[in-house]
Amino acid sequence: MPITIAVDAMGSDKAPFPEIEGALQAARHFDVRVLLVGKQDLLREHLGAHASAGRFPVEIIHASEAITMHEKAAQAVRTKRNSSMHVALRLVREGKADAFVTAGNTGAAMAAAKMVLGALPGVDRPALAAVFPTEKRTASILLDVGANVDCKPQNLQQFAVMGEVYFRTIFAGKFPHARNPRVGLLSIGEEETKGNELTRESHKLLKHLPLNFIGNVEGRDLFNGNADVLVCDGFVGNVALKISEGLVKTVREMLKESLQQTIARQVGFLLSRQAFVDFKKRLDYSEYGGAPLLGLKGVAFIGHGSSNANAIKNAIRVAAEYVEHNVNSSISREIAIASEKLASHHHPASEVTDDARA
Repeated sequence: MPITIAVDAMGSDKAPFPEIEGALQAARHFDVRVLLVGKQDLLREHLGAHASAGRFPVEIIHASEAITMHEKAAQAVRTKRNSSMHVALRLVREGKADAFVTAGNTGAAMAAAKMVLGALPGVDRPALAAVFPTEKRTASILLDVGANVDCKPQNLQQFAVMGEVYFRTIFAGKFPHARNPRVGLLSIGEEETKGNELTRESHKLLKHLPLNFIGNVEGRDLFNGNADVLVCDGFVGNVALKISEGLVKTVREMLKESLQQTIARQVGFLLSRQAFVDFKKRLDYSEYGGAPLLGLKGVAFIGHGSSNANAIKNAIRVAAEYVEHNVNSSISREIAIASEKLASHHHPASEVTDDARA
């Protein structure tokens, strides 16, 4: 049976067009079945406009309500129990779908996912992980990028474990170093004593975990490829994410304006067109799909509100890979191992006893 992905078809800024087109592209190119969740009449009308729709495993599931981008997340989640988000997440909880994808209200999606699916055993707070391109033609993962504004050291310890598992699983075979990803703690300096109380206390925990922990890293390491998994609280992570998105947009516009200033530059652009196409693709968020909410009892991916069909297609692809590789089982196992490791570190007497028995 193909992996089944429930897509919130009412979520994005231009819903349901990107969701429908992205679902059809995913069903065409990958071994997946897609459930488009939303207002039935609207979805049926627009899906029917695609001549090839009947040839692919794309179905419609009715949801009478939709949560908009401008609604307050907590209130919308409480009052709109028949929203496309809720209905799609319930399909995952009931085993009728393997994963959930949305490009809707991020706050509402996170709140609804936590409420409907719940957290994995041993996970205090699920974390949102975003993928970034690096100058070494690899990728890095930053988490948390907004699910938890205020965090404790124990939360960052769990984020590190979950991020390492996700990177190691999803990028296995794509990058030669993916089997032993480098985990760094995002701070204001590389020295262990740098940072605030949260980073200093988190450092003490992370260096005792069975991870390839490389210590503190700085903001530039997000893009230079020196670290694979960068850990921080959701406040810092969200600021870093939004700055990065703004910078990419600014660089594109400045480059476009500069290339159009003279005939010589336009000719140069034409001669180097493929290089610029490659550059644009490497910075295109739609190539990375959505961000997983790691630590749930199900699979949930959240995309950008401005997601196009390509972003939806790739979010479905990555969600299917997540299911196929059974990432949640690996996270549960590694969280348990990390907890035992930290517990034994805080009780040296038990270590001596165990060694003596051995």
